[in-house]
Amino acid sequence: MGKTLLDIKRILDNNLGKRLTLKANGGRRKTIERSGVLAETYPSVFIIELDQQENSFERVSYSYADVLTETVELTFFDENTGSIAINGQ
Repeated sequence: MGKTLLDIKRILDNNLGKRLTLKANGGRRKTIERSGVLAETYPSVFIIELDQQENSFERVSYSYADVLTETVELTFFDENTGSIAINGQ
């Protein structure tokens, strides 16, 4: 992914509405894995609407700094080509 917060925001803006899987640091050696759709981007945060079958809540939000510091890793799925684009490094 990008080297600056602005680069990360631009990449996420270009991937609005796409399916993704996220891995987040849950603290105390826990890693949280969830899947959903990138719903919205704001100046400081982005929102992911989670799949309802797997999760007890509908939406989560993270800051672009979480992606920059690799606290959150995003993997986008390109449905047209069937390939996987990995972001977060």
